[in-house]
Amino acid sequence: MIVVPVKEGENIEKALRRFKRKFEKTGAVRALRARQAFIKPSVARRKKMEKAIYVKQLQQAEEQ
Repeated sequence: MIVVPVKEGENIEKALRRFKRKFEKTGAVRALRARQAFIKPSVARRKKMEKAIYVKQLQQAEEQ
């Protein structure tokens, strides 16, 4: 459970922004979306490889 102590006289929007930032760092939403549909391990590996190839091509193009 995420706890965000609100300091005396602090704006509630600022505290809410801190809460949202902490919540994003936990990765809960990302994990929830990943679990909505099952992805076969072979498909996940293939996507990971395709992404790595794409990133490498971008880096090579940047170097040239």
